[in-house]
Amino acid sequence: MVYFTFNQNLLSSFGYNTAFSSEIFLFSSCGLFLSLSDDTNEQEGDELSEDDPFFDIYASADNLSFFVEEGDEDEFLALTSFDEDESSLDNEEIFLNRAKLVDALCDVGIVISVADGIAGIKGLSDVCYGEIVTFCVGHSSIKLVGLVLNLEFEKVGVVVLGDDSFIIPGDFVCRNFTLMNVPTGDHLLGRVVDPLGNPIDGLVDSLLHDDNSFDSSSSSRFMESRAPSIISRTSVNLPLETGLKVVDSLVPIGHGQRELIIGDAKTGKTSIAIDTILNQKGQDTICIYVAIGQKRSSVARIAKVLKDKDCLSFTIIVAATASQASALQYIAPYSGCSMGEFFMNEGLRVLCVYDDLSKHAVSYRQLSLLLRRPPGREGYPGDVFYLHSRLLERAANLLDGGSLTALPIIETIQGDVSAYIPTNVISITDGQIFLETELFTKGIRPAVSPGLSVSRVGSAAQNKVIKKMAGSLKLELAQFREVEDFTKLGFVLDEATKRLVDRGEKLTRLLVQNRFSPLAITDQAIFLYAALNGFLDNIPSDLVSRYEVELLVFLKSTFIYEPLTYHLRFDLHSDILAYVLSNFTECFARIK
Repeated sequence: MVYFTFNQNLLSSFGYNTAFSSEIFLFSSCGLFLSLSDDTNEQEGDELSEDDPFFDIYASADNLSFFVEEGDEDEFLALTSFDEDESSLDNEEIFLNRAKLVDALCDVGIVISVADGIAGIKGLSDVCYGEIVTFCVGHSSIKLVGLVLNLEFEKVGVVVLGDDSFIIPGDFVCRNFTLMNVPTGDHLLGRVVDPLGNPIDGLVDSLLHDDNSFDSSSSSRFMESRAPSIISRTSVNLPLETGLKVVDSLVPIGHGQRELIIGDAKTGKTSIAIDTILNQKGQDTICIYVAIGQKRSSVARIAKVLKDKDCLSFTIIVAATASQASALQYIAPYSGCSMGEFFMNEGLRVLCVYDDLSKHAVSYRQLSLLLRRPPGREGYPGDVFYLHSRLLERAANLLDGGSLTALPIIETIQGDVSAYIPTNVISITDGQIFLETELFTKGIRPAVSPGLSVSRVGSAAQNKVIKKMAGSLKLELAQFREVEDFTKLGFVLDEATKRLVDRGEKLTRLLVQNRFSPLAITDQAIFLYAALNGFLDNIPSDLVSRYEVELLVFLKSTFIYEPLTYHLRFDLHSDILAYVLSNFTECFARIK
C-alpha cells in the first residue's frame, strides 16, 4: 500500500480551499461523504480490504492523502502532477484536473452536465444499471442520490432523485455499491412517505434520523425484484370484498388478482380504490396507496378520510406528487410494491393501489426523452410495456400463504380504450372495471359499465351466495340495456317489455352507492335477493334508495340479523329471507 501527501497548492488544483472548512470530503468505500472541520489534526485512514475500492481519502490540517494500490502509483502521480509555483486556477482548469483524476478511478465520477433532473457523469466505469450513486454537493447538510438509467460509452446517465439545483458540473459522484432499495417494515404503517421511504407527514418517530430518514438498521428491499415463479403461485381462491354492490356482484376481485380501474377523468376511479381500502377494516389486509402525479391537497384529503374512518393504521401512503421530480414519480409504484412484498412474504394479504399508471408512463417518457432514448408510438419509449408488466407481474397469490393484489388505475381521454397505455395495461391485467362518463353524469355512481367491465379470475373466489344471484343480475341488466334506447324514442311497449324496463331501472338504482360507505357482503346479498325476486316491483324507482336504508335499519334492530348474516356467508336461506322481506315490503308500501 502506497500513499501520497499533497500540499495546499496541489489541493487547490482540485478546487478545494486550504482551510478545510466544508469543501473537503472523505470518500468511503460505501460511497458516502463527510465534511472535515477546521480543527482536525490528523485523520488516520482505515486499512483497505481486498473488497474495498482502491483508494480512500482523508485530510489533515495541511495535507490531503490518497491511498493507492501497489502498481498504480506511477499513473496516479502523472494524473495529479501540479506546478506548485502556480498560485491560482480558474474553474475550467479545476474541472479538467478533476476529470483527469476520475479517469483512473472506477468508483468515482464527475458531473459534466445537469439539467431537467438528468445528470451526465464522466467516470464510474464499473457502475451497474439501476445502481444508486451519491452526489457530493457543496452543502454538507444535503444528501442527494441518483439512479443510473443509462450506460453509454463515454458517460453515465443518472436521474436525480431530488432537487438538482444543488448540483453543478465538476461535483464528484460516488458509487453506493447497491441497487435501489426502500425501507420496509411495520413502522411504515399509518405513515405518508415519499418513494425513497422518507416520511413526509410531519409525525415524530423514534426510528427517524435528523435528516428525516429511517434508521438504516430497519429492513429494506430492492426496488426492482423478480416476480414470484409459477411454481410458487396458486390460483386465486379468496375473495377481496370491495364493499361496492356493483363490483362484488358483477366484477368480483380475488386476493392475488390484478384488476384494472379505467375511465375518464373525474369519473370516480380513486373513490372505488378508497372504498376498497375502507372495506378492509378488520379483514387482516395491509393496504398500500401509491399516489403518482397527484396534487398534494388530494393526497392530504385521502389521508384524512382514512384517518377519520380509522383505516390509516393498516395503510401506507406512498406519495410522489405533481410538484416532485419525474424520477420520484417513476420509482413510486415500484417502491410501494416492494413495501407490499415484505408483508406478502410474511404470509399476510396485501392490497396495492397505483393511482395512476397513466401519469407514471408520462413521467417515464419524460425521463427517456431527456436521456435521448428514441421515441416510439405516442412518444413513449419502446420498453413502456415492460415498464408496467414487470410491476404488475409481482402481484401473486402464493402457495405458502400471503398475496399481493394490484389495483392499477388508468385515465382515458374521451373513453378511448384503444390508446397505447390503456391497451398495454388491459392486456397485462386479469380484468377491468370500466367507468362511463355518461353514467356518472346521470347520477349512477359508481359509474361502472356492466357491459364493458369484466373479471377473468375473480369469479372463482366470489362469495357463493352472491355468485348464485350474479348470473340473473347480469342477464336482466343486459336485457334492460337492449330495450332502454327504445323507451327514449317514445315507442309503445308491451307489458312484458315494460316490466323488463321497470325491473332494470330499479336494479340500476339499487347498485348506486354513496362514496366512502362500503357494505358488508351479507347486506349486499339481502338487497340483491330482494331486487331479483320481485320485492321491489311495487316500489317506485325514486324510493328504492330509501327502501334499502329502511330495510337495513329494520334488520339490524331484529334478533335474527346476526345469525342470518353469519349463515349468508356460506349459504342462501331463501325461506327466511322471503318471509322477512315480504313482511317488511308490505309495511313499507303501506306507509310510503
